[in-house]
Amino acid sequence: MDWKKTLIVCLVILFVAAAVTWLIFSTEPTATESDATKETAMLVEVIKVDRNTFTPTIQTMGTVEPSQDITLSPRVGGEVINISENFTPGGYVKKGEVLLEIDPSDYKHILQQRRSELQQAEADLEIEMGRQNVAQQDYELLDDELTGGGSRSLILREPQLNAVRSTVASAEAAVQQAELDLQRTTIRSPFNAYILSRNVNAGSQVTPDDNLARLVGFDEYWVEATVPQSSLRWITLPVDGEEGSPVTIRNRTAWQENEYRQGTLFRLVGALENDTRMARVLVSVPDPHGYKTGNTDQPRLMIGSFVETNIQAEKLENVIRLNRDYIRQNDTVWVMDNDSLDIRDVTIIFRDATFAYITGGLDENELVVTTNISTVIEGAPLRLDGSETAVAQDSLENGNL
Repeated sequence: MDWKKTLIVCLVILFVAAAVTWLIFSTEPTATESDATKETAMLVEVIKVDRNTFTPTIQTMGTVEPSQDITLSPRVGGEVINISENFTPGGYVKKGEVLLEIDPSDYKHILQQRRSELQQAEADLEIEMGRQNVAQQDYELLDDELTGGGSRSLILREPQLNAVRSTVASAEAAVQQAELDLQRTTIRSPFNAYILSRNVNAGSQVTPDDNLARLVGFDEYWVEATVPQSSLRWITLPVDGEEGSPVTIRNRTAWQENEYRQGTLFRLVGALENDTRMARVLVSVPDPHGYKTGNTDQPRLMIGSFVETNIQAEKLENVIRLNRDYIRQNDTVWVMDNDSLDIRDVTIIFRDATFAYITGGLDENELVVTTNISTVIEGAPLRLDGSETAVAQDSLENGNL
């Protein structure tokens, strides 16, 4: 009896499930297709462009280096007996200023000795000149009996005279050398210099070619920068006394935002940079430490520092300047023409860090699309938000108004 009850319960459950399923499918809503479709134009922002004359800037990085840099060495040896107060690391010395003195006692004695030797040689020359007079008289008496040229030279004591004159000349040279050595005991600055390091003190024993100090000139520093080879024709190098392109130098790490130094393009180095294959140029910066009157408030250039250099290029006339963000793939520009998208190929004559300068493919007063749109199809419909203020404001920020 139990299995019959179980079978009946199962049949009832199946029947109820079938009824519920039929009820669900019979009451399902039916979807209807609508033929009303509408194509919506993409909302974009644009700027109006115009042609003008612009002065672009070539922005690159450079390294500060001295224009004059020497390792100071003595020409003579001895004990250092005096050092100038300015001859310290970080000190400034002018051209010809005494840096240090080496004990001159030995060199004074040598000079005195060489002068005595010169006096002796000059005395020997006077004696020989007296003998020359006697020899001349003897020659005149024996003139008729002499036939060989060699006898005449010997009688006139010409070899002896030449030997004495040679001794005098050698003694004079020795005196001059001794005077030079004595002068070299006083070491002077060869140019207006800034002391980077000093390796001696009073009492130090020095020998020729010892490293006494490192000096760099403070009248001028160089900034060695690299620029693309394609940009070389747009910069001016100094010719016939004319200055090169102006350069603005900034150190974003060490200086304030509004601090900068001015320099000029000085030289084109005749070799490319090894890694980037870019051209190397030198920028001249006068008075890099602000040492001279009137420049004390300017920021100082530090040797070895990495700085930003902005080289002023030549003027570009009758060009359209457009932010580089609005230059699309393959040098194209999106233009809004009759409320539709026009993809233009443009001719770009120059690029700097911010702008592209266009000579062809874009006309004055045309509207350039600045919005990054997802569907880039020639002729795609475009629309504005109806505000002319946005167009004018974008044009002003882009430098086209």
